[in-house]
Amino acid sequence: MKRFAIAGIQMSVSAFEENITRMGHYVAHVKHRFPWVDMVLFSELAAYGPSPLKAETMPGEAEQRLCQIAAQHGIWLIPGSLFELRDGHVFNTSPVINPQGEVIARFSKLFPFLPYEKGITAGDQFVVFDVPDAGRIGISICYDMWFPETTRTLAAMGAEVILHPTMTDTIDREVELAIARASAVTNQVYFLDINGVGDGGTGRSIVVDPAGYVLHQAGNGPEIIPVEIDFDKVRRERERGLRGLGQPLKSFRDRRCDFPVYQRDSGLDAYLYRLGPLTKPEDHHQGELSGPGGPMAEIKADSDALAASQVQE
Repeated sequence: MKRFAIAGIQMSVSAFEENITRMGHYVAHVKHRFPWVDMVLFSELAAYGPSPLKAETMPGEAEQRLCQIAAQHGIWLIPGSLFELRDGHVFNTSPVINPQGEVIARFSKLFPFLPYEKGITAGDQFVVFDVPDAGRIGISICYDMWFPETTRTLAAMGAEVILHPTMTDTIDREVELAIARASAVTNQVYFLDINGVGDGGTGRSIVVDPAGYVLHQAGNGPEIIPVEIDFDKVRRERERGLRGLGQPLKSFRDRRCDFPVYQRDSGLDAYLYRLGPLTKPEDHHQGELSGPGGPMAEIKADSDALAASQVQE
């Protein structure tokens, strides 16, 4: 089995300057200091920060620069994500770039952080990819992990590692650390949850192995987190049991029950429709996500609010 190592980069992200140059410096440094690293993973929206007004079509200039970085250093590169402009909509998309500098897949965030991440269109496709002579890897982004069905789907598709770039700057980071650990153990996967710092989050990235052991939990400042992935460990634990005990993936496979809640016409989820509209508390009377001007107008308003808050600070 080929040795395979991933370096998570908890980097300071600016909302007002491009960060791709800094990302390139990090990749160069990682390859110099840790030449055994095969893949580099950045946090969500690391390249340009959290402004959807910087959305580009893909392929585009930003993605091409990132491809050049991957090819220059002969490394797999998951640059967190970028806002992608597609068919008049904005998606939060993570490209998967191989060591030849080729984009082999793009994953768009399935669950934008509504009602706060207004104007971002949800993706509808799961993405896994194979690293030759190593194993299968899946991707999810930030809020996706709050829905355990996303990680379970990736595991059912054969993912042995979940790459999870995030941009959390809120007080629920402690909760996310628990979710990351639970996601790893219930799906018997390595789970790499990489957050940014500065305008990119509050740090505290976490890497968990398929037995639920925390391999590393970062602090609040910039960090490089290189970890070796043991694909044999994943397969052994899935075969023999987590820590020699439970076999949750096999149990899920062999279940006798179905889950009618996922059948939209089952009526079993009627309670959920009594919870009210998906809006911010102060906006509950509006009952809609999109205000006058449509999604792009709301993106502009949110970006203006971000800029104003940064000036005040």
